[in-house]
Amino acid sequence: MALRQAHLLLNSGSQPTPFVPVPAPPGLIVRNGSAHAHDPVGEPDTLAVQGVRRTRIWEFGANLHCSIIGTCLSTAELRQVLEKVAVKGAPTASDHDLHCLGVMLASRREQGARFLQKALDRCHRTAISRYAKARDTAGLLELWEESLRQGDIPGAYWAVLTHPATSEVVVKRAFADVHMLSHLVGAANRADIRRLRRLEADNTALAAKIERQQRQLHDGFVARDRTIRELNELLARQANERSERPGALERHADNDGLEAVIRDLNRRLAQETARRERSERRAGDLSATLREKTKALRESQIEYQSCRRELDDVDRQLAALLKPDHDGAAESVVLSGFTLLYVGGRAHQIPRLKAMTERAGGRFLHHDGGIEHSPGLMPGLISRADRVFFPIDCISHDAVAALKRHCRQTGKVYEPLRTASLACLLSALIRMMDRKPAAAN
Repeated sequence: MALRQAHLLLNSGSQPTPFVPVPAPPGLIVRNGSAHAHDPVGEPDTLAVQGVRRTRIWEFGANLHCSIIGTCLSTAELRQVLEKVAVKGAPTASDHDLHCLGVMLASRREQGARFLQKALDRCHRTAISRYAKARDTAGLLELWEESLRQGDIPGAYWAVLTHPATSEVVVKRAFADVHMLSHLVGAANRADIRRLRRLEADNTALAAKIERQQRQLHDGFVARDRTIRELNELLARQANERSERPGALERHADNDGLEAVIRDLNRRLAQETARRERSERRAGDLSATLREKTKALRESQIEYQSCRRELDDVDRQLAALLKPDHDGAAESVVLSGFTLLYVGGRAHQIPRLKAMTERAGGRFLHHDGGIEHSPGLMPGLISRADRVFFPIDCISHDAVAALKRHCRQTGKVYEPLRTASLACLLSALIRMMDRKPAAAN
């Protein structure tokens, strides 16, 4: 329905062009006969390889437009382009409808696709310049693999698709990688959401069950007290009747009846007492289970909030890096000679952590916590560092104890990290930079 509405809005009464999304079919690039001519759309093309210009968005098959619009443009950037083209309904359209409008517009050069081309080139100018160094498909695939390892997908995807030297093989490879990345991200988010919802449902069910048990206990106590009261009244009546009856025979009969009543009362009292004890034990077990579930839910929510905060910090850093006027000064992390010591972590991640720190203008020191590096090196490294970081999921208890002891002796600040990941360290550095102005004031 959303695709049909997008067709109607873009065609303004003309016949809509059918759109059938099929994963990576042949014919993904549809260049016209003027592929080698000068492009009259906007800026002159400076990234030509042997006289061949970059591919324009309307020259791609319709099957690629969905992945290009969804991967290479943010919702705000796409809405700005559609409003500039004066597409009906763009200012108030939902994110999904906005995406559909963008996909329909991509194949219509004169109706606005050239504005999409300009927006994509402007947003990903850095990636385009980087990929312009490649002269063949092998070079393109090597750059694409490097972008995948670094997590730099939007700009790299647009640059590799439009490169003059690209081919059907390269396009299908990039399309398949982006397609699978979307599945991996979606699966991870769905797993976290399912776990949180399951914990919330278990918590609600346990609370309702305990409430029912408490209500049953209350009703049982009320019934027990009523029974005891009725039995006491019966005993009092029988005692009065016995005192009014003369003769030993009647007194003997009354004594036998009284003993039978007492035995029955004792039996019923023992039953009620056992029932109450069982109910109390069951209520205690349910309360303990509820506390454990509540604690697990709280820890899951804290971890979820930490992940969201780290993701927001990474998004801010990526947004700063992808700005058209990015010159390095607009980054969220500017260390300016700051020296950090990273203790622990995984060996294959250390070069990435070091590269990120040095890119931000800082110095990176590392100690593996005593696996291969000598523990005697740690005091010297701590004395050279401005701040010490260590991931709590990838460091030994002995290394943590030694690190804290040396930091207290030298007056150094240390900060534990939730995981040994690049995003976690980046988030900690961003929070540290955000606290510096407040501390200075």
